[in-house]
Amino acid sequence: MHKGFLIWASVFGILGVIMGAFGAHKLYDLAKVYDLADPEKPFTTLLERAYKTGVTYQFYHALALIAVALLYVYIPGSLTQWAGRCFITGVILFSGSLYLITFVKFAKIDFPSIIGILTPIGGVFFIAGWVCLLLAVVKK
Repeated sequence: MHKGFLIWASVFGILGVIMGAFGAHKLYDLAKVYDLADPEKPFTTLLERAYKTGVTYQFYHALALIAVALLYVYIPGSLTQWAGRCFITGVILFSGSLYLITFVKFAKIDFPSIIGILTPIGGVFFIAGWVCLLLAVVKK
């Protein structure tokens, strides 16, 4: 078993719950974003979807890291290790950039728009992680 991947998976799981709870309970109170047609009802914005996507993909890949750690017992090797590393990097870049973009926009902070490029780079790492996992299984 790969203990490091289980530790990362646990951390991502913990943070996923915290970020999800924050998004569900406090984000819109802080943002004060309302639908113009119905000022009493918060509306689903692009930022809300981005935030939820970050949380969702963080959870998917926390679970994927648990799988990689357990599979490492049966399929040890560099491809399995790279799958885990790619998932970790993907969560940090993909979910992290979506969280950062959301907070920066809601707080109306002037921040370089270049952070948006981190999201698709994180997505590429997710894909690379799944490819490495596939190759590790096929190679076995």
